[in-house]
Amino acid sequence: MLSRKGLIPEDYLLTRLAENVLQPKFKDKRRKARFVAKNGTCNVAHTNIREQGRFLQDVFTTLVDLKWFHTLIIFTMSFLCSWLLFGMIWWLIAFSHGDLDQRGDDFVPCVTDIHSFASAFLFSIEVQVTIGFGGRMVTEECFSAILVLIVQNIVGLLINAIMLGCIFMKTAQANRRAETLIFSKHAVISVRNNKLCFMIRIGDLRKSMIISATVRLQVVRRTATQEGEMVPVDQVDIHMDNPVGTNGIFLVSPLIICHVIDKDSPLYEMSAFDLQHEELEVVAVLEGVVETTGITMQARTSYVSEEILWGQRFVPTISEEDGMYAVDYSKFGNTVKVPTPFCSAKKLDEAGGIARFKLNEGVTLRATVRKRRGTPAVRRSRMDT
Repeated sequence: MLSRKGLIPEDYLLTRLAENVLQPKFKDKRRKARFVAKNGTCNVAHTNIREQGRFLQDVFTTLVDLKWFHTLIIFTMSFLCSWLLFGMIWWLIAFSHGDLDQRGDDFVPCVTDIHSFASAFLFSIEVQVTIGFGGRMVTEECFSAILVLIVQNIVGLLINAIMLGCIFMKTAQANRRAETLIFSKHAVISVRNNKLCFMIRIGDLRKSMIISATVRLQVVRRTATQEGEMVPVDQVDIHMDNPVGTNGIFLVSPLIICHVIDKDSPLYEMSAFDLQHEELEVVAVLEGVVETTGITMQARTSYVSEEILWGQRFVPTISEEDGMYAVDYSKFGNTVKVPTPFCSAKKLDEAGGIARFKLNEGVTLRATVRKRRGTPAVRRSRMDT
């Protein structure tokens, strides 16, 4: 319609119609699912569990593992059901003894001032919560009433201990402390101390320390055994070179966790090209004891092959200002490119190590420079002749 009025050229409309024709869409290759997400949750679904009763054998842990919504529902229903149950029992005791009937002043009831189920329910709440308004009380007339009073007090204490303990454990879970432990978004591979190294950076945003903190690294990938068996999730521990030289780390400021790629490393035969085309995942696990609560905590993350940067290193984040060390967390995940060989660590060792690689590279560069400088001199000598 617009082309008829001369507002839009017809060639443009024909071009747009040609672009709207359905074209075959090429989808990217679907990569392997992550074993551990970036936020630390394990991407594993447990299905076809036949022995569901095992979860009921450990009720407390099951309650702690539930979501908050379900936990609060169970917390409320446990008290309401116990109040209703014992309210019914108190009403039955009063009904069997004849307390609901209006009698003279000489009659002694099992529980005073119970005239209906509502009053029995209120008395059940007063007994279990130990409110004691003073209007209703148990007399020595009925032994069954005394026995029910003892049983309800014990049951009330058990419910209080289990449910309040469950609420406390959910609020003081160690994964809450892990929210302030941060990992670098990317891992890097570069040369450090003349060795090819895999590095990540970790940090703690709180001032309260993590006692006996340790870091573990694992490579998760699909492998095949010599017998032809496929292992879909093969977890291989890799040795870590702690920055403080001990089994634990002193996590006061951000630290760079370094893994030297040697002959015992699962990354020994991997080059920069292989890293881009292999389905690889490196899982980092930080464990320690929370200083303020004494609870053991664990923080996790993972790095797939697309998140491992070859030929880069982390920029410094610590500087000395006014007699103290200052940490700039805006540079926590920043990296910078550095000269790094693109071959694997195995080929570097076969070539004589990174020192021989640097030497060969330097000789090549100097020869190239000399050749470029010698060319004008030759031309000048020819011009003088």
